[in-house]
Order: sequence, then C-alpha cells, then structure tokens
Amino acid sequence: MQLAEYIDSKRQEHLNELLEFLSIPSVSTKSEHKADIQRAAEWVANALQRAGMQRVEIVPTSGHPVVFAEWTGAPGKPTILLYGHYDVQPAEPLEQWTSPPFQGTIRNGNLYGRGTADDKGQVHIHLKALEALMKHEGRLPVNVKVMIEGEEEVGSTNLWNFVEQFRDRLQADALVVSDTSMLAKGVPSVTYGLRGLNYYQIEITGPAQDLHSGVFGGPAPNPLRILCELFAKLHDKNNRVAIPGFYRDVAPLSPKERKALNALPWNKKEFLKTVGAKGPGYVPEQGYSIIEQLWCRPTLELNGIWGGYTGEGAKTVIPSKAWAKFSTRLVPNQDPEKIARLVEKHIRKLLPKTVTCKFQVLSMGKPWVAPFDHPFFQAAQRALERGFGKKAVFIREGGSIPFVTQMYDTFRVPCILIGFGLPDENAHAPDEHLNLENYFGGIKSIAFFYQELGQLKANGSKRK
Repeated sequence: MQLAEYIDSKRQEHLNELLEFLSIPSVSTKSEHKADIQRAAEWVANALQRAGMQRVEIVPTSGHPVVFAEWTGAPGKPTILLYGHYDVQPAEPLEQWTSPPFQGTIRNGNLYGRGTADDKGQVHIHLKALEALMKHEGRLPVNVKVMIEGEEEVGSTNLWNFVEQFRDRLQADALVVSDTSMLAKGVPSVTYGLRGLNYYQIEITGPAQDLHSGVFGGPAPNPLRILCELFAKLHDKNNRVAIPGFYRDVAPLSPKERKALNALPWNKKEFLKTVGAKGPGYVPEQGYSIIEQLWCRPTLELNGIWGGYTGEGAKTVIPSKAWAKFSTRLVPNQDPEKIARLVEKHIRKLLPKTVTCKFQVLSMGKPWVAPFDHPFFQAAQRALERGFGKKAVFIREGGSIPFVTQMYDTFRVPCILIGFGLPDENAHAPDEHLNLENYFGGIKSIAFFYQELGQLKANGSKRK
C-alpha cells in the first residue's frame, strides 16, 4: 500500500480524533478555561506520543504551557521546527452559531467548530502526517521538532521566554507553520510574505469632567468630535496614509513579482462577497491593484472608538475623555519603531491645544518576506501538487504573525507557511469551519513535504 492510500484508509479515524480535539474549549483569554487549556496541552502531547515522537514534554510557563516534542533519527537530513497553537478564540456570540461551537459538525463538506481553521485543524494535519510516516515507513525522512503553544490568541505572551530558554534545543534548518489560508478553494498555496503590525491606543482629555451639553455646548472642547476630526485627516483623497514619511522606506515591488501576483487566480467578486459590502470602502490607492493593496502596501485602520454616553435613552453630555484603538500594517523595509514615532508625532501635531493626549503603542511587529525560490519552498510546492493534484502558487498575506519574524531574526532560517484554511472560513467568528477536502489533502501534502525535504541536505542542496 502506498503512503497516500494508507492515509486515505485512515480518514474516519483521523476525523474522529479531530472531533475529540475540537470538543476541548481551550479558550486562552478566559481564566475559567484554565483546566481546558491544560487538557488540550495533554491531548496534543498524547497525540505526539502516538505519532512516535522520541521526546514529548509539556513545559509550564507563567501562563499556559508549551508542548514540545522531537524526533532526531535522520542524521544528515534537514531539521524542521513545526510551530502551531492549541488555544482558540472565545466562541461568543453563541447565538450566531448554527451548531454548538465545541461540538464539531459536518455540513456541505465543511467541518464547523471553534478552532477548525485556527489552528487545531491545521495542527492536527501535521500530527497525522507525522504519524502516517512513522507507521507506514517506520521512520521520518527528516528530523522534526514540534512546538505547540497555548497563548497565540492572547499575544503569545510567554512563548518568546520559552524560545530564549530552550534556544539550543530549537535549532533547526527551517520553521514550518500552518496557520494561514489558501488563496482560494482548489488553489493550494505557500505563503512567503506577511505584513507587520503596530497597534496603538490614544486617550484624549478635554474638560476636567463630563459637562452638560446645553450649558457648555459650543465653546467647550468635545474630545469625541476632536477624535473623529483627527482620524478623518489621517488619509488623503487617494486613500494614502497622510502621515509625513510613512511611505519613505517601503520596499518597491519588482516588475516580476507584480506580474506574478496579479496573474494569480484571485477572484475580486469573491473578495467583495466575503467583505459583504457593495464595494471597497474607499477610493483604491492609485497605481495598485486590490491584491497588491491587501498584501504589499501599508495601511492605517481605525479599529475602535468610544467615549461619552452609550447607554439606553438620552444623556446630553460633553464627555471629558474619548478613546480610540488603531493599527498600522507594515510592509518590508518599514521599521515598526520608526513608524510609531512618525504616527505619534503627526497625531500630536494635528490635535488642538485644548486637549491633552495619552499615546500608547500596545504592540509592534515587523513585516516578513522570503525568497520563494529557496529549495525548501520549492519542495513545499511539489508536495502540495502531489497532495492536491494541482500546482501550488506562492502568495503573500495581509495579516501578521509576529512569531514568524521573531524566529527568522533569531535563527535566520527559511520560514515556510503552508496554510489549509480558506479566506471565508470565519476564523475568530461564529460558524468557523474547515473544508474537509483541504483537511484530508493537507495530511497527504504535509507527509509528502517531509518526504521531499528528505531528498535535500540541511542547507537545501540536493542529495547525491
């Protein structure tokens, strides 16, 4: 029996196991789920032991534990570090789920449940690929180290301490992550670029206390109105960020890459359908296609604004304070610290003297891009074609995975992002789901990927 046939023969077994994994409500942001987080970590550790890994540990942190495992029985072959996470987002609002979020349910070829796409389903793909190779071949074609954390959905608070503590054990020739999406259904994809992310909060204070809007309205400064006026000035009429110096260091796209990106089978109609709006919210940035704007251009977005009275009925006040959260997505060559300074400087310049401003940078993350002609990326493309019967494409994504950039900066190894989700699978939202065709095809593809890497040396050159 060939490896692919062996994997196909285990479909129901794999699915039943994934349903069990999904039933654990491992919500990392809620303290009442601490026991569930521990149970999920133990579930992953047991699955790795069943897969035949040589060394499996649940490593405690000051928050949620990291599951670590390794198999190093392939001397001279590449060593792969697999990263993923077993924690999930809260399921609320529960009333918007068609079926219970922690009871996996199959409808129309999709598996519904919290964590199906992000990231339990994709982690499980790797666990089953490793197990299939061990049971069918008796060994792995490469050395594999596995690091599955429980805090990704709350900012990976303790992960980097773990990496620093166990730096020597984590040495590898490549990092592999499956926490991204395919370009579209039927289009297997390898991601080679991510935008960086800075996240900010500002607090504007005007009057010393809330004021009666009839008695003081007009001459008294209104922080909410001032905040709205501020954000209205942060873009120009061409949808460009109107902060001096914001675009100064943006790495230009080469004609070759632009041609490749715009030749992808990307569907504008499907994009707008997923957005759920009648069209783009702004005038598109002149000179760039939508796909270039999504993946390769920097942005500034207002994520939330609040203040004053928002309860039932009327309360006529001028609020003392107003708040906003906003973010900048960054692209290669933009430095997060420099951008944060530019943003703060411009905001303070725009604000009138009648208010004070508390400006906070809540997080910073670098952009990342990799050369997809590297042999490890080419191996991923070949493996996906074997698994899905279609040639894989190389894509970038507009989202951010700060850990990928941190790992690249620390270990200077290729980071290969092979995602099996789809853009419309509602990650972080009600009715999150994973296409079962992608799940089953993913197990075969990852098994083939490790086989393809086994034909290479640690530096990516071909074995003779």
